Order: sequence, then C-alpha cells, then structure tokens
Amino acid sequence: MSAAVASLACIAMLTGCSNSTTSSESAEDTAASALEVAQKAIDGKVLSTGANGEEAASADVADLTDEEVQKIKDAHLKAALVFHYAGNDWYNAQVAGLKATFEELGVEIIATTDADFSPDKQVSDIETVLAQNPDIIISIPTDATATSAAYKKVAEAGVTLVFMDQPANDLEAGKDYVSVVSADNYGNGVASAHILANSIGKKGKIAALYHDADFFVTEQRYEGFKKTIEEEYPDIQIIAEKGVSDSDLVAQSQQQADAIINQNPDLAGMWAPWDVPAEGVMAAARSAGRNDLKITTIDLGESVGVAMAQNQLISGTSAQRPYDQGVTEAKIAAGARVLGKTYPTYVALSALPVTRTNLKEAWSEVYHSDLPSNIADLMKN
Repeated sequence: MSAAVASLACIAMLTGCSNSTTSSESAEDTAASALEVAQKAIDGKVLSTGANGEEAASADVADLTDEEVQKIKDAHLKAALVFHYAGNDWYNAQVAGLKATFEELGVEIIATTDADFSPDKQVSDIETVLAQNPDIIISIPTDATATSAAYKKVAEAGVTLVFMDQPANDLEAGKDYVSVVSADNYGNGVASAHILANSIGKKGKIAALYHDADFFVTEQRYEGFKKTIEEEYPDIQIIAEKGVSDSDLVAQSQQQADAIINQNPDLAGMWAPWDVPAEGVMAAARSAGRNDLKITTIDLGESVGVAMAQNQLISGTSAQRPYDQGVTEAKIAAGARVLGKTYPTYVALSALPVTRTNLKEAWSEVYHSDLPSNIADLMKN
C-alpha cells in the first residue's frame, strides 16, 4: 500500500495511523511493556475488598455437581434480572452468562429491567418484578442508599437475592441477601493506571474523569487508579479531575474532556471510569486533533477494542469478566435457593489488563467468543 493510500485509509477510519514501520514497532513495544507492568501488579490476585471490608473469595465456590444441577432443574425456579442500566457490552456479556447458566439449570428468566441509572426507576422496577413472584433476583443497585428500602422488600418477600458488584446499604449478608459477586474494581483501577503511566513514558500531565455518584464500584476503580499514580509515578501530575453522571454519559464525558484538552495543550493522557465515558474522551481528542493522547479505562467494549486495534487513543484497559460473573451469580443464587448452600459474602473475579498485545486472547476470555471480524481485520494492518 502506498503512503498516500495509507493516509487516506487512516482518514476514512478516523485513525492516526503512522506510515513508519519504526513507529509501529515502537507502539507495539510500548503496549507490550505496559501490559507486562500491569500484569505484574495484579499477579492474578484480587486487590478489592467488599463494600464492608470483606476479603474476596474465589468464584470456584459457586461450582455445582451434576446431582446438584439436577435438583435445581427439578425445582423449576423463576428469576429476574434488575440492572442499573443496559445496552453496553458489559451488560450484554452479563446477561449472556446469566441466561446460559440459568438455561442449564432449568431456571426461567421472567424479567430483565433497565433503570437507566435512575434510583427512582429502579425502585419501580423492583416493585414490578416482585409482583411477578420470582424465586431469585440478581441485581446491581443504581444508588446503594436510595434503593435500600426496595431491596429490603425483596428480602422480606423471601426472594433469594444476589448482588452484582455492590450491595444496597443496610442489608445484612446471609440474611437479606446471599452474596455479592464482583469484578476486582480496585485492581482494575490499579492496572489501568500502570498502563497509562507506562504509555506516556512515566512522566507528564494527565487528567481523569470519575463517576460522580454514590457507586462503590466506580469509587474503588478511581481510588485504585489515583493512588497508583500518586504513589508509584512521582513524575506524573494529575492536573484535572472532572465528574460525570448524566444519563448521556458519552456527551457529558466529551464536554468535560473538551474543556480539559483545550485548556491543557501539553496533556499527555486521560483516564475514564469505564468504556462508555471513554468514548466521549476519544471524541473530544479527535475533535481537538489530539490523536496522540493516551487514554486508559475499565472494560473491554467494542469501541475500545477498535481503538486499540488501530493503535490510536486507547493505550489499554483493564477488563472485568462479565460473562463469568453472570455464570457465578446464577449458580450461587440457585445453589442457595434450592440446596440451602451458604456462600462467602463477597466473591470476586480478578482483573484482566489488556493492551493491543493480548487483545485477541483477552476478548475471548471476557466474552467467551472470538474477536469481532472488524477488530480482527484492523489487527492485521
């Protein structure tokens, strides 16, 4: 391919491709080095603790024997999935894991709700679902305080409740709910910090968007990210921190990032709390002509995968394991309901650092499916 054709192709894809083999090799080396540092920091361990300080137990506690599976099938359970919001890749993978496992266990899913990050909507969703008499509810609170009373009603109704990532406040583990099944959110923050720091040469000015809400999950991510930068990279300065919480997270994140980028022309990198706000940061960077900006985040959504495959903007991410999380939630809920099993209060799956170096393998690990063809094609370039 000629240099002119390559340039046109890059413009068409909104990428910042380089015509230099050397720069491409350098980008690959940087991605590999950043990944190695992040992997060593995590070392396969869970760094998070639960919302009440609990040590994490392994997802292996959810394993069921063939005999136990048959007992659950014979119970003909009904389950409802009550989400904080829907439509992103994390949600799709969680639902896929839950559906596949509940199908194997003979559990009927009677409702799947989307609160669009509104506590009031989620309270209404819970009331509507309870009227359908489910045996099991799997849920993640939009706001741990505002939804607490609604989840109390779930417990009082005798429904088996398993939380994703964080519990509602003032509920007692082992009594009101079975367990919390979570990603290693603190570890994800740590890994994403190491990837960003090593992508900018361990020095320079960076900024961060944080989730401006009472949401333990994202608070842990930001704590892990910020503490790692401040304690391990003295030559990196966090010069701006802006909160995002609107229902249109992409637009708000783009607006916040626009202001930061325009006010700081020497900005080297930026962090976002998950892949959806990161889309807004990418849009802001492209609008400002800053395709050289290094961005890291949490979660491995398709937009993040595309950017990494293009060697542009997204230096890396630290992924949750939402499919496996859904599998674990379903098994724990059914095991508690039918078999009377007790489980650790807090069960967590380790973080998965990702750069272009391990993108293909990481995608398979996160989604239990092959890398999408559009991303796989970009990886060949």
